[in-house]
Amino acid sequence: MTLADVGGWEVEDEVRAAVARYEAALAADDLAELDALFAPGSTTLRADAGEVVVSHAAISDFRRGRGGAPARTVTALHVIVHTAGLATAVAETLRPDGTRGLQTQVWEQGAAGWQVRVAHVSSGAAPSAPAPSTRTAADAALERADPATWRVVGSPLVAPTSTGPLDGVSVAVKDLLDVAGHPVGAGNPVRLAQAEPSAAHAPVLAQLLAAGAHVRGIARTDELAYSLSGTNVHHGSPANPWGAGLVVGGSTNGPASAVARGTADLGLGTDTAGSIRVPASYCGLHGLRPTHGVLPLDGVLPLAPAFDTVGWLTRDAGLLHRVASALLPGSAPITSLVLATDLVALADPAVATALTAAAGDLAAVSGLSMTREDLLTPEEHERWFTAFRTVQGAQAWAAHGAWIQANPGVLGPGIAQRFADGSLVSPDALAEATAVLAAGRAALRARVGEGTAVLLPPASSTAPPVSAPAERKAVYRAATLRLTCLAGVGGLPSAVAPAALVDGLPVGLAALGAPGADSALTGLLAGWDRRLAPPA
Repeated sequence: MTLADVGGWEVEDEVRAAVARYEAALAADDLAELDALFAPGSTTLRADAGEVVVSHAAISDFRRGRGGAPARTVTALHVIVHTAGLATAVAETLRPDGTRGLQTQVWEQGAAGWQVRVAHVSSGAAPSAPAPSTRTAADAALERADPATWRVVGSPLVAPTSTGPLDGVSVAVKDLLDVAGHPVGAGNPVRLAQAEPSAAHAPVLAQLLAAGAHVRGIARTDELAYSLSGTNVHHGSPANPWGAGLVVGGSTNGPASAVARGTADLGLGTDTAGSIRVPASYCGLHGLRPTHGVLPLDGVLPLAPAFDTVGWLTRDAGLLHRVASALLPGSAPITSLVLATDLVALADPAVATALTAAAGDLAAVSGLSMTREDLLTPEEHERWFTAFRTVQGAQAWAAHGAWIQANPGVLGPGIAQRFADGSLVSPDALAEATAVLAAGRAALRARVGEGTAVLLPPASSTAPPVSAPAERKAVYRAATLRLTCLAGVGGLPSAVAPAALVDGLPVGLAALGAPGADSALTGLLAGWDRRLAPPA
C-alpha cells in the first residue's frame, strides 16, 4: 500500500494543521482546547523524563496543575502517515533559553477529528533545569478538592538538594516566589497564563532545599500580594481550621491555610505590611517577618521594595527557630521586654486583655523583666502610617502599573482600587512621605534597642468572617495596618506566637526587635513554646 492509497498527502496536511492547533492552545494554556485535542479514554498516554501520565482524565489533571507549559517554537515538523486514520508527528522545538527538544505524538482520526493518543516530550537539559517533580493522582485530587489553597502539588513537587537541619520539612511556597520550572501567577490567572516558567529557584527557597526541606507545592496568594484578608476573587478563600467561613489572612493565605491544616510544615511567603504576621494571628501559627534586607529578594515578585521581606509560618516555635538558624545570622539574646501599651490599646478590648495576660506569661516563662510604656505618640503614629501607605501605594504602582494598564479589568475591585490610589501619588507627595519614613525609621530604631523585644498585637481582632461587608473589612484592615506598618517603617524584625483564645478564636502576640535580632526573637518564642490546637 502506498502513501497515495491512503490519501497520504491530505492526511499529512490535516495532521500538520492539528499540530498547529495544539501548539497554539499550548502557548495560550487553553485547557479546553487541549482537552479536546487529546483522545478520550483510559489508554491515552503522555510522558516526559519526569513521569508517565495515563488516561485522558489524568492528563487533564496534570495539565491544570502545572500552570502552563514553557514557551517554545516549532523549528521543524515531520509527519509520517501510517493509515488514513493514523499518523505520527515529530516536532523539533526551541525554547527562548536555547534548550532544544522533541515532541512525538501519535495522532488518530475519530468522530471528533484528529486527536492525540500518545505523546512524548523530551528536551536537552538547560543549565538551570530543575529536577523532575513527582506528581501522583492523589496530588491532582488535592488540587481539585482545595483550589483555594493549592495551585499545584507534588510528592514532592521539588526534592531537597542536600540533607541538613530541615530534613523532611515540607514547604508550601507562596505563588510569588520563583520555583524552577514553574511560572509565578501572583494570585491572578491572567498573569499566570502570561508568565514564563522560572529558570531557577528564588535564593531563599534554594537555601531551604539545601538544608533538607522539600517543596510540597505552590500555594495561593491574594492578587499581587496587595491584601491582608486572604480572599481572592478568582480562587476563593482558603479554609481556616478555626471555623467555617473565617478568613485566613493574607496575602500569604495559601501557605498559612496549608500549614494550619497540616498539609505542609512550613509556609514560605512574604511580608510587606503584615502578610506573614496577620495569617499567623488569625490561624494560631508562629511566624517571622525578618529584618528588612537580611534575606535576598531575588526571585520574589515585588510589591513595595522599601518594605518587602521574605518570611515563614510554622505550627510550632521550634521549627520557626530552626529555619531562622538555617537562613539567618545569629544575634544577641533578648534581655528585656516592653509591652507597648499604646499599641495594645488599638486592638479590640477582649484581644487587648488577652494579650496583656499572655505578655505576662511570656515574661514569667522567660524570666525576663517587662515594663509597660507607650512606644510612640498618636501624632507620630498617624504621620508614619500615612507615609507608609503613600510609599507602599506608589511603589506597588511602579512595580505593576504597566501590566495593569495593559490588562484592564483583570483585578478584583478592592485590589484594583489600591493600585488606582497608588497611581495618583505625585512625585512631590512621594518625596515628602519618603522623608517622613526616614525620620520614623530612625526614631523607631532608637527606641527598640538591642536585646529589647517590644510586645504588641499582630492584628487588631480575631479572624473576621469572609462574608463581612466590604466597609467592615476596610475597618479591620486599617486598624491592623496601624499595628503592622511599624515593622515596615523601622525595617525591624517581628516574630509572632499564638498567644490566647478570644471567644474560641486565636490571637497572636508579636515581638518587635532591633535590626538583626531575628533569631533572638525566634529563640525567645521557642523557649515559650506556646501552642493552640484548632477544634477537631
